[in-house]
Parts: sequence; structure tokens; C-alpha cells
Amino acid sequence: MQPIDLGDGLILRRATSGDTALADFYATVFHRDDGQPDKLIRSWTLDLLSGNHPTFAPDDFLMVVKGDQIVSAVCLINQTWTYEGIPFGVGRPELVATHPDYRNRGLVRRQFEVIHGWSAERGHKMQVITGIPFYYRQFGYDMALQLQGGRAGYRPHVPKLKEGETETYNIRPATVDDTPLLVKLDAQRNQRQPIASPMDATFWRYVLTQRSAESAVSSDTCIIETREGEAIGYFVHTHHPNETMIYAIDFELVPGSHWYEVTPCVVRYLMNTGERITGKPMDGFGFPLIDEHPAIQIMQDKLPEIYRPYAWYIRVPDLADFLRHIAPALEARLTASSMVGYSGEFKLSFYRDGLRIVFESGRMKSVETWQPTPDDRGSAGFPDLTFLQVLMGYRSVDDLRIAFADVRAEAQALPLLRALFPRRQSMVWGIA
Repeated sequence: MQPIDLGDGLILRRATSGDTALADFYATVFHRDDGQPDKLIRSWTLDLLSGNHPTFAPDDFLMVVKGDQIVSAVCLINQTWTYEGIPFGVGRPELVATHPDYRNRGLVRRQFEVIHGWSAERGHKMQVITGIPFYYRQFGYDMALQLQGGRAGYRPHVPKLKEGETETYNIRPATVDDTPLLVKLDAQRNQRQPIASPMDATFWRYVLTQRSAESAVSSDTCIIETREGEAIGYFVHTHHPNETMIYAIDFELVPGSHWYEVTPCVVRYLMNTGERITGKPMDGFGFPLIDEHPAIQIMQDKLPEIYRPYAWYIRVPDLADFLRHIAPALEARLTASSMVGYSGEFKLSFYRDGLRIVFESGRMKSVETWQPTPDDRGSAGFPDLTFLQVLMGYRSVDDLRIAFADVRAEAQALPLLRALFPRRQSMVWGIA
């Protein structure tokens, strides 16, 4: 990409590994509450600029400069997600920032046009971003997938060992030798939810050996062993020196392990480790995991705090292409439902445009664009980007019919929508 002159002395260009001033730019724009630069953001930026990240290169940063001053910047992190086990490419815009003196000039919009082009060139079928409320809707995104949430408990809820009792399991830091186990259990975890972001061996090695401990996305990975030294699981916990809560953001055991024994041990470890990291007593612990996770089920009566989740912004630029890509998953859902073997035409209206889907004996024969008319409103209607919420399992069609008066479905279409797009919880920690 050649630099682009935006006028008024502003130049849009890709970054290089030498543009380390980006780290100070981001640290200043994303400053702490006390006004000081955010060192965690600075470290994360330097990690991305290092060239060590397995799915990101320094020139995946895009920035607007005026002379030697950086005034706006964004990056695109390459990822692979899965939909019921079917992989697809994802572009994750992140670290979107503009100097206060240069806001409201359309600089972010111009940069998003460029990175959406990059994402298309790389074959990404979706873009996802975590970000401030409402803002990214203007670029074709909708909040359509759960982000964080979960449950937490406090010091009185920590399971105590009986007098004279010792821990049944040993917990130690993970090493690169544990990579095969981590990959295996990560894949097992991903089967529990319809949307996932798998971590391969390369990324696990990066997390364990190259990501800075001071990064805003830093975490600690631990291995759980029996007294005999057999590794039976892992968990990943947060690492924030200034916080009095500590969270296990990932937790998985090999099949046949005793969750009811291991989970209390992990909770005690979390509390002790949090006090070691912060140097002060911890208030509590949490599990930002899906409700069906075994640890949540085991500890439910000791996790009184329920966190209201936020949401990922989702953009699917070619919905027909995406539906064709995940057709095997949708067909499998039909087979497992009361709509098994369905044949017929199904028209989805988005009011300005729509899709025509044809099923034949339970197989998705075709998906093509279709234009609603006053005489043919289709089988169901979803305004704006609300269909993304049912596509991702974030909301059911019945949820949306309650929330939006203009979400509609013909009586014969409802069973099909419910079968194809059930509400199912996913908790995705996108690679960063």
C-alpha cells in the first residue's frame, strides 16, 4: 500500500517495525484514570510490533501521521474462528485511537475502509472487535456475541481444606513441553460452545515464551497435576498487580477427571497467587466462563456475583457466502431437530435487501441474494443487522421478536429459524 495524502498535511500509511512511537501514542491516548500513560497498552503494542506474534506483522498497523506526529492509528489482527467446528478467517481491528485534537474528522472511518479491504484480500469472512458502546455500528458492525460476563465469589466463599488435609493436586506454570496438552484441551473446550477461537501450538508457544508479562492482554497459564505428576488439565488466569479480584478465564480437564475435587483446589490457588501478585489480600475470584462450564456448575452456590456481559461487535460483509460456508453445521442442526428432512424455499428479509435459501431434503441447496418487495416480504424479517444476533447464537428469534417490533416471522418459518439458529452461549477470547 502506498501512502495516501488525506489533505491538511495528514498522511495515511502502514507502520513498520521501526514505528515504536506507536507504543507511546497508544499509552497516552489510552491513559489511566490518573492521567498517566497506560504502560500495559504500551507493552501490548510493542509485542505486536516485535514481529514475534504468530498472526500479526508490524505493517498490520495503519496510522495517520502529520509530520513526525502520529494522530490516529488502528491495527488488524488475523485470526481463525470456528462455527460448530467449521473454521473461517476473521479480521480483528484493535487499538483504535485518535489524538483528541484530530477527532471527528473521519480518520477512523478512512482507516476502517482500508483494513476492511485488507481483511477481504486475506479471505476473512468476518470482522470482530471489542470496543466502546455504539461506536462501531457506524462501520457495519452489530453487537452479536457475548463478551466476558460470568460469575464470581468472595473470600468467604473460598472452599477450605479440612484440618490436617493437604492439596490433592499440584499446580505449576505451563512450559512449552505442555503445548500438546494445551492444544488438545483447547479443542475439547471449543466443542462446548458453537463459536470458538482455537489456539494452535504456535500461538501457545508465543503466549508461554514471548508475550510480555506487562502486556494489557497478558495472562498466566498453569498445569494441574496429580500427586504422581500426571498432567490432567490447565487453566489460564489474569495477572493484574492493581486489582483485588483474580479470574480464571479458561479452565479445562482431561475426560474422566474429578471437577468437584480440582475446582476448589484451583480457587485456593487463585486466591494465593493473587495475593502474591498484588502483595495484598484478595477480595475474591471469578470464572468468566459459559454457564454450562463444569466449574460454574460445581461452584454455583459459591459464586453469588453474576457479571452482566458485554458484547463483541460482529461484521459479516457477505452473509450469503458465510451461510454457504457453514451449511454443514446448519444441516446438522436441522437433522437433530423436528425439521429434519425439510424441503422448501426460505426468504430472509433485511428490509433493504435479503437472502433466498433453498433446502432440499434437509440439505442447503442454494443461498442467493434476494430483493424484498411490497408484494413479497419474505418468510421472516430482521431490521438493520439484528440477524447477526441469531446467526451467532447470541439471541433467539423469539428474543428478538420481543425486543424489536419489526422482527417478524411467518408461523411456518418459526420452527425452521429455531432449529437453524438456537440460542447458545459462547465465550470467545480472541487471539491478541
